[in-house]
Amino acid sequence: MSAKQREGHQQGEREGKHRGSPARDSMVPEAEFESYYGRQIVKPAPWEHDIAYYLFTGGVAAGSAILGTGAELTGRPGLSRVARAGSLVGLLSSVFFLIHDLGRPSRFLNMMRVVKLTSPMSVGTWLLALHGPFAGLASVGEVLRVLPQRWQRGPLGLALKLSRPAGIVAAATAPPVAAYTAVLLSDTATPAWHDAYKELPYVFCGSAAAASGGLGLIGAPLHEAGPARAFAVGGALVELVVEHKMEESMGLSAETLHTGTAGKWMKAAKVLTIAGAAGAVLGRRSRALSVLSGAALMAGSLSTRLGVFEAGLASARDPKYTVVPQRERVAAGNPVRYEG
Repeated sequence: MSAKQREGHQQGEREGKHRGSPARDSMVPEAEFESYYGRQIVKPAPWEHDIAYYLFTGGVAAGSAILGTGAELTGRPGLSRVARAGSLVGLLSSVFFLIHDLGRPSRFLNMMRVVKLTSPMSVGTWLLALHGPFAGLASVGEVLRVLPQRWQRGPLGLALKLSRPAGIVAAATAPPVAAYTAVLLSDTATPAWHDAYKELPYVFCGSAAAASGGLGLIGAPLHEAGPARAFAVGGALVELVVEHKMEESMGLSAETLHTGTAGKWMKAAKVLTIAGAAGAVLGRRSRALSVLSGAALMAGSLSTRLGVFEAGLASARDPKYTVVPQRERVAAGNPVRYEG
């Protein structure tokens, strides 16, 4: 064998080792992330389900404040009463769930000792404190209107006169109240909540409109329910469209919206919201169908909040949703720490 032939033979043996040879097969396969030693990197939020209910009732309170003011200004007393009652009940329920989660009322009051504009929690607390009294006075006005004329004097008469401007202020402050809880969640290190920071406020606002419109469909007379129907259907469309966009932009953490308990809530939310919106459109002349569609929309809104809440907790428990996106940013030459 010549020197050239021996060189070609040795080269063939080297190439053979890299193409299906036993040596190649015995190599460790490319690593795929499965666990960070089974430990959490991000601490899950220490919140009970009170906070999920708080997200829902706050949305109903805000949406109903807008709907109630619109109904009063356009001469729909039946819808105005239902919306204002929903606003007051939603507001009181929000305060109850928040205080119940905090443990004692003094902690809620302590949150108002400072104003920190860079803290969504601080800003949200003050927004709620600003919105609440005006929404409450507007709701009291609905009660005073049904009292005998002779009772609508003195302090009660003054409260009745102030109820309309108070309702306008409550409606003006309602959108930030509906959206701030989403900002609050997005400002945490919880992967699924943080990755949804662009769209989540719009999802919550749409969900709030769908729920409060659904409440109007349940309680208002059929001939006055037109604005509630439009509010409900519009809110449902916004929620569904933006939620779909949110899932596309979240990246890996969007998995948590489709699996486990969160996945079940999100599937229920879509089914109920679509059915409720369709029923609201088709039930313009049917009292029974309007009530059913309104209940479905409210249940869909609650399911959305529970689904987002559970998805965030699930993403914090699994280190994959923290480590893998960081590795992807490193591979792309971006900063390890997410700056968005």
